[in-house]
Amino acid sequence: MDALSDVLKALRISGGVFLDAAFTAPWCVASRVGPEDFRNKDDLPASVVAFHYVIDGQMMVEVEGTPPVVVRAGEMVLLPRNNPHLLASQVGLRPADPDPPMQRVEGGLLRMVYGGGGTPTHLVCGFVGSEVRRHPLLEALPITLTLDVKDKPCSEWVAASFRFAAQEVASGRAGSETVLAKLSELLFVEAVRHYAETLPPDREGWLAGLRDPAVGRALALMHGDAARPWTTEQLAADVSLSRSAFAERFTQLVGMPPITYLTDWRMQLAAARLRDTPRAIGQIAAELGYESEATFTRAFKRAMGIAPGRYRSAGPSFTAPVRN
Repeated sequence: MDALSDVLKALRISGGVFLDAAFTAPWCVASRVGPEDFRNKDDLPASVVAFHYVIDGQMMVEVEGTPPVVVRAGEMVLLPRNNPHLLASQVGLRPADPDPPMQRVEGGLLRMVYGGGGTPTHLVCGFVGSEVRRHPLLEALPITLTLDVKDKPCSEWVAASFRFAAQEVASGRAGSETVLAKLSELLFVEAVRHYAETLPPDREGWLAGLRDPAVGRALALMHGDAARPWTTEQLAADVSLSRSAFAERFTQLVGMPPITYLTDWRMQLAAARLRDTPRAIGQIAAELGYESEATFTRAFKRAMGIAPGRYRSAGPSFTAPVRN
């Protein structure tokens, strides 16, 4: 399995489509995936990548502080950090206020029909989510990411699948939501893969490291088994490099030494488990490869600036420091 697939396996993504929208120009709506888009509001994942796939027509996507993006039929736009954004028939329109009404059809999909009666645009809106709140892959992606599906060998199949599955969900046919979920996950992976492959050769950063055969394999190993007592020597041997060559290449591309990166990733996992599970601190420490709760507590406090117990008590109000 390639490094990206290994890392995505550790991320444990899941996807789905929640809205089938038919717009006619002029139109403009505000968008962001939130609890209200799920039948069970508790189903909203910790990390959300919003996406919109245009079946027919075209639209503009605007995120504050970034240039507008044109998305045409057969193209998909993803928002890796689920930023609030506008979808519109043209730039400069104000979003509908109040929001256009949506109807939940029998299969669970929301449907929206809205606009001024002009040129039509048909799209489906969905998400890819993970229970990992912070992940280097998601943080390495741009604010908006587009994928031109129509240029891919799978383009006809993707378009037909979205059309068919949206119709099937609307009619209440069993299994259609699963089709849309898997299709969402597949297209997210394809978008990330395409973005990584088209990075300039001199680009540094997490995705550049993932693209490097040796560093990418090391990242996959650490994400796949964070509890293992990895050493720089062991990782170097597993990717067939000397210790010095591996450490230098990893640090140059990722921005920190391998074991520093591993510790940072363990702390992110620990923070998620402290926040989202009732597991005892000692159990979390053992799950992440620490020999004692005391050792884990020192590492957590050094990385997060707060002891594990206090972090758990602080709940969602605590903002963890971001390593530069």
